[in-house]
Amino acid sequence: MASKTWFVTGASAGIGHVVTEQLLERGDRVAATARRPEVLSDLADRFGNRLWTASLDVTDTKALNETVERAFADLGQIDVVYSNAGRGSVGAAEEMTVASIDEQIALNMTAPIHLLRAALPHFRAQGGGRFIQMSTMGAHITTPGASMYHASKWGVEGFFESVIAEVEPFDVGITMVEPGIIRTTFGANIDVAPAMPEYADGPAGQIRAYIAGVDNVTAEASGDPQKVAAAIIASAHSTPAPRRLSLGSDAYNAMRTALTGRLAELDAGKQTAASIDF
Repeated sequence: MASKTWFVTGASAGIGHVVTEQLLERGDRVAATARRPEVLSDLADRFGNRLWTASLDVTDTKALNETVERAFADLGQIDVVYSNAGRGSVGAAEEMTVASIDEQIALNMTAPIHLLRAALPHFRAQGGGRFIQMSTMGAHITTPGASMYHASKWGVEGFFESVIAEVEPFDVGITMVEPGIIRTTFGANIDVAPAMPEYADGPAGQIRAYIAGVDNVTAEASGDPQKVAAAIIASAHSTPAPRRLSLGSDAYNAMRTALTGRLAELDAGKQTAASIDF
């Protein structure tokens, strides 16, 4: 695979860090952004000027736009933008704080939208590019107690699926990565809403109790972060860009069950749907 230049958000930990390291090891250049870019100092020592870093909170739209502009200006061309920054939140809908609701939408949905919008003028000017959005199997399934996380992921996928056709004439490809549970620190960073006793014995309370009982709910997951990162990188070299990239047998099985169930519900209402036609 030919070398490329990447722009990565959320590069300091989890899949973002693994992808960044694998890219550098294979000879690519990476503009790596994170809230704490100093965490990337080990990679800077190893790979020198092939690693460009910047401090970035992706929910700060002004800073996001400025960082994208600076990265394209400094590096000349960026072939792939990997939108990886994000996190989960747990709590019944009524338990969620206003701040947690706003953060889930800002971080998981609004920030990727603005990141693509910032990159598109550069992609068009250079004759093409690839945008990879980190999504989840949770963009097709739902879990009680994670409503805002699912809402943000379902929402961001709706945006990108719409935009795919808009940017195809400019040779810009978009891929949504939909992994299952991966063995990273994601679970340790989940935001947990304040508890209400009314929900303690229900589905949302059960999830809360499980999370409270372990340090990191993804620490023993079946998904291998090294393999996930390698698949993401390989997807950037596939033509045409895969619209979706399902990763993990848990993701495949859960999404297939959800989608076939949804089709069955649709088919059950076929007669009612047709009954309102003129």
